Amino acid sequence: MSVDLMYIAILKNVTNNFKNKLGQGGFGSVYKGILQSGRIVVVKVLVMSKANGQDFINEIATIGRIHHVNIVQLVGFCVEGSKWAVIYDFMPNGSLDKFIFLKGEKNIPLSWNRLYKITLGVGHGIEYLHQGCDMQILHFDIKPHNILLDEDFTPKVSDFGLAKLYSTNESIVSLTAARGTLGYIALELFYKNVGHVSCKADVYSFGMLLMEMVGKQRHFSRHHEEDLSELLFPSWIYDRIEQGEDMEMGDVTEDEKKYIWKMVIVALWCVQMKPMNRPMSKALDMLEGDVELLQLPPKPTLYCHEISALDLENKPMGVPISSHNASITISLDGRMINRHAFLYDENHNATLM
Repeated sequence: MSVDLMYIAILKNVTNNFKNKLGQGGFGSVYKGILQSGRIVVVKVLVMSKANGQDFINEIATIGRIHHVNIVQLVGFCVEGSKWAVIYDFMPNGSLDKFIFLKGEKNIPLSWNRLYKITLGVGHGIEYLHQGCDMQILHFDIKPHNILLDEDFTPKVSDFGLAKLYSTNESIVSLTAARGTLGYIALELFYKNVGHVSCKADVYSFGMLLMEMVGKQRHFSRHHEEDLSELLFPSWIYDRIEQGEDMEMGDVTEDEKKYIWKMVIVALWCVQMKPMNRPMSKALDMLEGDVELLQLPPKPTLYCHEISALDLENKPMGVPISSHNASITISLDGRMINRHAFLYDENHNATLM
């Protein structure tokens, strides 16, 4: 299936003169549209400069060749004057975040069986980006907002605004600046002595995604300050498992407990500090294998007081702001402050603890 270069006049017609707006963010605006063929699409009009125009076209052309059940299908793009846009298939169930960061009565929690299948799909999509294409594609922004769900809740990895393309022969890649969303960014993107930047950065983000999927399904009491510190923290979850304490997942079946256990153990493997210790293919094997064979990894090092033991002469690099969730670089006395030093509200706005 080819990717079409579309003109603004066509996009105006497709979107009813940009009236059917679905949302807006720092990246630009999103509109729903219908092609002449009847195909329902999403038109994302980007806020971009012309400086990287050729890179934008090259990346669009490459991503347009991707055809995988767990990667959103690029339909077309537009580069005309100040209007830059990408056109994707419309996903009727929206993004994963609205099902795990529940807001209001309209959003119904997904079953553990459904969440497990979504986990597998996202994992296969990431593995395809890293190993299944002519070029190695590093996404650098895996998070719930960028996982779209079709009518059958099949997950689609989306939003390649921060993605970079590399030769499949490159196991180590070079970046002039870190990129991603606060809370999902691997540590090596800030500190060179942790390890080299590679596809393992996406594996880390996948692990944090799983932590969110498991953690946001819990029914925490917010009556005590200590309860807030428990939300999603891998080290806290690790301690509970290591001490043999109940995960407090509510009324779940034995099969659902297996799904949860797999997701948690795989997440803990994926968020290991050293990139070489994070699996991807092995993570999929663990998710699809017998739960009895799973082994607990070393405890993840995630807290800023533990990070301070690193060589702080390696100053953190700046972070390009991601499309959503206010991705920022926060430093204090030359140190990168990890997401887990913050309390977050439902919009992922951070307050330093």
